[in-house]
Amino acid sequence: MSNCIALLGWSLPAIESIEKLNKPFVVVSFPAFESYAKENNIPFVGWDFNEWNETSNALALKEKLDAHGVHVAVALFEETVEWAGALNSLYRNDDRVLNRAMLCRNKAMMKRKALIGGLRVGMFEEVDNKESVVKFMNRLNEANLQLEGEDDSWVHLKPLSAMGTVGHKLLRSKADIDAKVIEKDFPCLVESHLPGQEFSCEVFVHGGKIQYLNITEYVKLGFSNFIPCSDRLESKRDLIWEANQKLVNTFGIEYGMLHPEWFLTEDGTISFGETAMRVPGGHIFELIEMSSGFNAFQALVLCSDPKTTQEELDELFAPAKNMKEKVFAGSLMVYPKPGHITKLNVPSELTEDSYFVEHTLHPPFQDTKVPEEREGFGNHYGTIFFKGEDSERMRDLLMHYEDVAFYV
Repeated sequence: MSNCIALLGWSLPAIESIEKLNKPFVVVSFPAFESYAKENNIPFVGWDFNEWNETSNALALKEKLDAHGVHVAVALFEETVEWAGALNSLYRNDDRVLNRAMLCRNKAMMKRKALIGGLRVGMFEEVDNKESVVKFMNRLNEANLQLEGEDDSWVHLKPLSAMGTVGHKLLRSKADIDAKVIEKDFPCLVESHLPGQEFSCEVFVHGGKIQYLNITEYVKLGFSNFIPCSDRLESKRDLIWEANQKLVNTFGIEYGMLHPEWFLTEDGTISFGETAMRVPGGHIFELIEMSSGFNAFQALVLCSDPKTTQEELDELFAPAKNMKEKVFAGSLMVYPKPGHITKLNVPSELTEDSYFVEHTLHPPFQDTKVPEEREGFGNHYGTIFFKGEDSERMRDLLMHYEDVAFYV
């Protein structure tokens, strides 16, 4: 009987979490991880996700996984989303499962689908050259009724399939287009700037219905966030739930998890930014467990499996749904400023604070140079975790330590 779960991608927290579920599983990842897997008795299939051809495809991978009795694949990272979609299309005999996975890997395609489904999105376009970016900004200026001499409308340039902030450029003027946009950026997506507070949701779906909705409040995109959200966002939970269920219905998502980002204005207007179908960044899964009492990796796996019962889901989410008092969990990712750094400096003010939990900051290797040009925000050197009962104090702490020089 096929009842094994395939985890696509290497993640020790995910592996440890699924081990506690007492369900058969196998990890599919690059062959370089095989020796570690053998040493630690982790079921493993070596696979190069970067190759997709006549001999390296979902059918060939399924053959390898059949030996383990796999019946569902779970993507852990952006690069494995299409592989999981292809495998699950075969397991469920439904070609649209792959189409939905590809939909969540192409930012222009997902925005068109969201627009067709009645969700509010900004103005957007796929472009192939710098001249098209200028034309888009001109059309956006016209649509916003800009007068001569006024500032240009902001344009966001994003790769079509990169995750998070990688390759994202904010263009505030035509001068920015000349200075920041390069040939390597194309083809890409350009879109208008959406007003309002940006936040993300972690939408756990089973049977086409939302089983649990987490709202993550961003303090600074790419740097800091906390869970659960503050009262202002929480007061809009019904509106946010409705928008997310509409997204689930529009995209035809039956099993798994969506990680959409939304924008909410003061008057209650909610706009769709983009979505992913994999584990979110920003240590959000760790924060969910710290604040809500359930393991988000286990939730991802159970919601991805059509064989999971409603009783199993109810039991998993019970701690969060029955929690009487809010506990806020926050994280700050630390990025050294460009230049030479020689040591780590963690102030006692931080470690002695009652909200401080732990940090994963590591000293630099001797004299380290942090480059000026970095993809997205670059690589963070570690994370600081906080936990407490007051969302405003949590926000203040995250904002304060964002400006502290931990690397000098």
